[in-house]
Amino acid sequence: MTATTAPEAALGVLPKADGSAKYSHAGYTITASVNGPIEAQRKDEHPYEAHVDVIVRPAAGVGATRERHLESILQSSLSQIILVKNFPRGLIQIVLQIEETPENDYVNTKLVQASVNFPIMPALFQTSILALLSAAVPMRATAAASVVAIVLEGEKKKTVVDPTPKELQTAQSVHVLAFTSHDELLLAESEGDFTVQEWDEIYETSKGICCRPQTRKSGAEMVLDEADVVGQVDMRQFIRSTMEGKVAAELHWK
Repeated sequence: MTATTAPEAALGVLPKADGSAKYSHAGYTITASVNGPIEAQRKDEHPYEAHVDVIVRPAAGVGATRERHLESILQSSLSQIILVKNFPRGLIQIVLQIEETPENDYVNTKLVQASVNFPIMPALFQTSILALLSAAVPMRATAAASVVAIVLEGEKKKTVVDPTPKELQTAQSVHVLAFTSHDELLLAESEGDFTVQEWDEIYETSKGICCRPQTRKSGAEMVLDEADVVGQVDMRQFIRSTMEGKVAAELHWK
């Protein structure tokens, strides 16, 4: 599959779920369903808050260590933005089905490494957020994630957003960062060797993708601003426009 330069999303793709979303970007296609708040099983009950259950299903075969690692990261992050205390003894279940991945994504994955999981994490995170919004699950904020790698080119280093599997093989370090719509750092996962200066650059790059400020500009200022961020996706605006399109379609009959 050829990686797309711009993300695509559709909401309400599964009619029997409380909420659902399909998201495609950087060669990954994920479909998510959300059900809840529903009654939790006795083993999952919490007297003061809801339990967030995340299930990741691979594109082929059955889930293993890789999927369990992804589930634990997503569950921890999403629990921080979902208003779980509004639904004591409840359950919010999120099922993520990986439909397509870039070529050779599953090569040599018997040796499960963190860097193997990193490229797909933003797609899983974005799909989860869109499905939660589709299900009208109360959240204190929305959020977006991005993956950035520092790749060696000869003696020089360059920062690559949404690295390909080939670039990951030669990457010095790989980072996944997620930010809320309040510009708060929600998730930071890193693997490899990097300096404090490189981390600062990664942080600013990811923040620019996840929570770029919306400013009104015109004329030459707009052209210069677009030139500075060419090749970068504004995930906050993408999520907002996706929801606006869904609401507009549902209210069209009025």
